[in-house]
Amino acid sequence: MVLLIALWSGTAHAQSSNDGGGPISVGRGETSLTAGGLFVFNPETGRSESTAGSSDNTAEDPNQYMADVHCRSGGTDTPDRGCLTMECPAKTPAGEEGTPVIWRQAPKSIEDPTWTDYPAVSGPTCLFDPEPGNVLDNIAARILTDFQQLPVNPGTLEAQPFPHTLKGGPTNFYTTAGEQTFNVTILGQTVHLTATPASFTYTFGDGTTLGPTPAAGYSIPETEWLTNDTRTSHSYTDTGNYQATVTTNFTGTYSVNNGPPLPINGTLDITTPAKTIHVWKTEKALVADTCQENPNSWGCPGAETR
Repeated sequence: MVLLIALWSGTAHAQSSNDGGGPISVGRGETSLTAGGLFVFNPETGRSESTAGSSDNTAEDPNQYMADVHCRSGGTDTPDRGCLTMECPAKTPAGEEGTPVIWRQAPKSIEDPTWTDYPAVSGPTCLFDPEPGNVLDNIAARILTDFQQLPVNPGTLEAQPFPHTLKGGPTNFYTTAGEQTFNVTILGQTVHLTATPASFTYTFGDGTTLGPTPAAGYSIPETEWLTNDTRTSHSYTDTGNYQATVTTNFTGTYSVNNGPPLPINGTLDITTPAKTIHVWKTEKALVADTCQENPNSWGCPGAETR
């Protein structure tokens, strides 16, 4: 079953009333509502027009309207609202059947607003618009932009040993990037997004890179730091200080109002802050004292080079 949610720009909201002063219940026999004396809103098409007696035919409606048909697809609307049992037969022999909808409204001036039931329409009504604007299509058209603006955490780049490593020895790199989920509101709809690491590109700072590779790397025991050459290890050929980073490529999926997950046609690349790797060389010498016994002994941190 296809889930359809339609958006229309409609009238400025005002409480409509019938002759008895109560809320209007709109069905197949009622085709228009006067809103605020300026517009006539037609729930069968989702469109509004200025009334004949309006003094300002150029006034723009500050509200927008949404035809919600969740109840036809097992959504949050309950059967007692009438959506599940209401029928909307075609008006003409060659016409198409209508769709039971619940009308909702929200201000145009608010980005990603909270939608509320349109109080002038109590319960469901039949929508007979042949080409309603489908908000799902609108979300699909912008979902990559929204996905690329998510606060996705790139994780961190880890190195073993760190911060000092040895020239010519393997330095094990790995990243902590992981799958992340977000719940956002897009065009009034609840959208669940998932960002999943797909590949990694390691930049070691000495002009060499690794990737894109599906290997995120992993931590190894300290006893293996100078001997275990992993899939994401790198050996520096010269001493110096190098700025290393990893760029993670995230793929994504999204679902609208608990619907099925759909792939996002595009990816997101995020690079970690640079981590400084100090590459040293090794030299051997005979010494009389340990660094604990004599901090100025040859080879101790901070000691003068002899």
